[in-house]
Amino acid sequence: MTAWMSVLVFRRSRLFLLLLMLLVVALGLASRRGFSPFPSMLGNYPGDALWAWVVLLCVAWMRPAIARISLVGWSLVIAFAIEFLQLYQAPWMQALRANKLAYLVLGNGFDPLDLLAYVVGIALGAALDWVWQRWLQR
Repeated sequence: MTAWMSVLVFRRSRLFLLLLMLLVVALGLASRRGFSPFPSMLGNYPGDALWAWVVLLCVAWMRPAIARISLVGWSLVIAFAIEFLQLYQAPWMQALRANKLAYLVLGNGFDPLDLLAYVVGIALGAALDWVWQRWLQR
């Protein structure tokens, strides 16, 4: 196998992805409770970026051998779709969002700046994925 092919055939560890997801979720929940290493002037946006990183980790967990460009693309599609879904305010959807877990996944209230936070979170997640791949190949 040539070096460029090994870049395309990278398979991520589902166990490591799950552990990383739990860590990122814990950091994100802590950031929403005020226990955050991020400057307060950033508001909730670091938590939004962490949420998007979890979306990327979930996509990678479902498809461990997915190419990074596809991983990023699908993660952005999912994160953006969920953000735009927040524009839909039907009573049944609001009742669903009243559940804490559903609220954490679906959010409530569209904010276009969240889209930027998602791009940042997914980009950082993809960069760490690249670093992890390089480290494993050494």
